[in-house]
Amino acid sequence: MFIARVSKGRTIREFITAVLLVPTCVTIIWMSIYGGIAIEQVVQGIGALGKDGLTDVPLAMFQMFDAMPFGAVLSVIAIVLVLVFFITSSDSGSLVIDSITAGGKIDAPVPQRIFWASTEGAIAAALLWIGGTEAIQALQAGAISTGLPFTFVLLAMCVSLLMGLRTEPKPALAK
Repeated sequence: MFIARVSKGRTIREFITAVLLVPTCVTIIWMSIYGGIAIEQVVQGIGALGKDGLTDVPLAMFQMFDAMPFGAVLSVIAIVLVLVFFITSSDSGSLVIDSITAGGKIDAPVPQRIFWASTEGAIAAALLWIGGTEAIQALQAGAISTGLPFTFVLLAMCVSLLMGLRTEPKPALAK
């Protein structure tokens, strides 16, 4: 719903490029560069990754950065990027929940949006405080296990989209 709302007025080609192709290409480039650096550090025995191997998965990226020039700067940039990702995801989730609870209204009252954002943050804080790592791992396992059945829903949606696009009249080419 969030992506559809910010993509209003775009063509299908623009939507697919901006939502599917560009993020996929950026991810492939990111993983190729930094994954290659990490593998090189392990093979050559450079830094904490090279000496101890992968001992602490959440810290692996920062261990890799520590062995690189400007490692502290790269770590700060990585933290900022992760924060932007989480804040954007939280904001879009709050927007969707707010719109659903407002009966589909796009311009729901601001206090209601603040309520949903605060509730979402409070639930995340409670999970971290009460359950710690185990709660997060259980939440991850739940998300992964619901992913497989949802894949079939997404495939059905893809087929429905193709069927719907075939019934649309083709636009006349501009001369």
